[in-house]
Amino acid sequence: MGQSTWVIDVNRKLESMANIEAEKEHWMKRSIYKVPATIADLNKKAYIPQVVSFGPYHHGEDRLKPMEDHKKRALLHFLKRSNKPLEAFVNSLVNDVEKLKECYDLLDPKWEDDEFLQMMILDGSFMLEILRSATHTMEDYAPNDPVFSQHGKIHVMPFIKRDMLMLENQLPMHILQTLVAVDSNGTKDGEFVNKLILKFCSPNTPISTMGTCLHVLDVYRKSLLPDIPGRRRRQRRHKPRSSSLHEDGDDIIRSAMELDEAGIRFKKSKSVSLKDIQFRGGVLKLPVIIVDDATESMFLNLMAFERFHVGAGNEVTSYIFFMDNIIDNERDVALLHSRGIIQNALGSDKAVAKLFNSLSKDITLDPDSSLDEVHKRVNKYCKKAWNEWRANLIHTYFRNPWAILSLIGAIFLFALTIAQTVYTIYPYYQESPSPPPQFVATPPPTAAPPLAQPPTAPPMPAPKHKAPSQSNRTHQ
Repeated sequence: MGQSTWVIDVNRKLESMANIEAEKEHWMKRSIYKVPATIADLNKKAYIPQVVSFGPYHHGEDRLKPMEDHKKRALLHFLKRSNKPLEAFVNSLVNDVEKLKECYDLLDPKWEDDEFLQMMILDGSFMLEILRSATHTMEDYAPNDPVFSQHGKIHVMPFIKRDMLMLENQLPMHILQTLVAVDSNGTKDGEFVNKLILKFCSPNTPISTMGTCLHVLDVYRKSLLPDIPGRRRRQRRHKPRSSSLHEDGDDIIRSAMELDEAGIRFKKSKSVSLKDIQFRGGVLKLPVIIVDDATESMFLNLMAFERFHVGAGNEVTSYIFFMDNIIDNERDVALLHSRGIIQNALGSDKAVAKLFNSLSKDITLDPDSSLDEVHKRVNKYCKKAWNEWRANLIHTYFRNPWAILSLIGAIFLFALTIAQTVYTIYPYYQESPSPPPQFVATPPPTAAPPLAQPPTAPPMPAPKHKAPSQSNRTHQ
């Protein structure tokens, strides 16, 4: 019996199997991923572009076709402004088609090189025009242009920005850097592209050197996690422990209201970095976050990128996990809002609480998370006897006005009872006889000299008895 086709195929692949370094290089090329259905089904709209497609995953979908005409028009403006022929850009990328394809995980094999390169240049030039609109006046477009006019900046650009921050809707950074380099005759490098992205996606973030980035989503993620000045990176000791803090009850941090009851104060961090979460001296410092309609999609895609790209880090996931732990309901959101930590653009504190609670579904936390030490310090503080007693007292008696009134009433009645008892027994002590005097023993008196005896009267003579008379004797 001959060998099956499957056995022959496996043996052939085994002989040509690359070494571990080549395998490592293969996985390093991946940077853009499709979100599995098990995750996407929890919130499909968060991962699927609604206005424009970038890259092959959603190219040609019916709802996104209207933007394709704007892409072609943007390419013409881009070429006219650069004053270079299209061939110059094609020739600079023709040898990199395979490299660009390898950036995509699970790419459909239907893509031919020419078709793929055409899509890359068309999408790349449109993205650069969108990014440029944040820092330049688009004078070469008509004032009533549906995308690049002032009207478009208000009504179209926010939706394009949301789609640009989706993991499945990314372009390799190489395509943007190459188009910019040809356009500027090599005078503008990758940092110029990074700054363009930051100006568009996060205009209030201080511009800093970003280094090598993979795509727009990676640039935006790094802008949320700048290094904290003057902070030394803590060396972690690797030790076995559970893969998720949900599995260890002692590691689950309490809600913001419960922490407040335990005496922990909330303050804003000095930096905007999501890594800047500190607990020291009963003060928990958190970075300011603006919550709006795009927050949910943005965080879900950032966490998906950390989940699928080995080596990306887990800082955003750790931050979301931490915030979900301290936010249980709208009261926690209201407390953090009053401290200036949460800036609520959704309008409803309940909606913000629901958002953070939904973001942490089906995620696990790296046991070596940078927030592990913060978790431990907060829990240790809360478990101190005085803080635990204080929290229980506030939680039991001061959570609602009726409980407070009941406690005040009980104290008042207790005071009245004591007063009544005092007034009842006080008259008894007033009417009772005074206690007998205390006798103090005194030393015996010293003997006094004898006094002179006063003269005594002479004794009276005894009375004489008469003899009875004769008559009396006769009568007898």
